[in-house]
Amino acid sequence: MAATCSAPQGAPTELGTGPANVAAGVTLSARAADHIRNFLVRRGKGLGIKLGVRTSGCSGMAYKLEFADVEDPEDHKFECLGVTVYVDPKSLSYLAGTELDYVREGLNEGFKFNNPNVKNACGCGESFNV
Repeated sequence: MAATCSAPQGAPTELGTGPANVAAGVTLSARAADHIRNFLVRRGKGLGIKLGVRTSGCSGMAYKLEFADVEDPEDHKFECLGVTVYVDPKSLSYLAGTELDYVREGLNEGFKFNNPNVKNACGCGESFNV
């Protein structure tokens, strides 16, 4: 089950336009939020995570997920289940409505982007198109 990440007080509720309704924001599953919080504690530093997309792969775009150690004033900032999530302005419309989950499949585990904007993805799962 995911929780909607909400913008801090005073932030705009309408964040722009693009492939999806960006006011939908992003969500984190409880597993993803727990994993991120625990990793930040073990890491000993960090404000939260930063999500984005970049041009890559055979389908056109790939996800970026990194730790946010410094706050970029241009990023959109959301709070979700005790985790601060930053999204760069260019990526937000591609990530609107996305749920970030943390899954274990057999011996593999990792983050999974459940993005309703994806029209197709490459066979290897590394890139997507909206």
